[in-house]
Amino acid sequence: MSQGDKDKYTEKQKRKAEHIEEGYEKRGVSHEEAEKRAWATVNKQDGGGKKGGSGHDK
Repeated sequence: MSQGDKDKYTEKQKRKAEHIEEGYEKRGVSHEEAEKRAWATVNKQDGGGKKGGSGHDK
């Protein structure tokens, strides 16, 4: 997955990041910084995108 590629995230994670991003922007944070912080928050809370592949969680 290339940096910035959000294909591996669930729709719920994408909505959550958008909501967090809007909150940061309302507080005066730039769009780019708000987006970075939002995805960092989603990653911390949910552990990143969808997991897959053979042997995962074993």
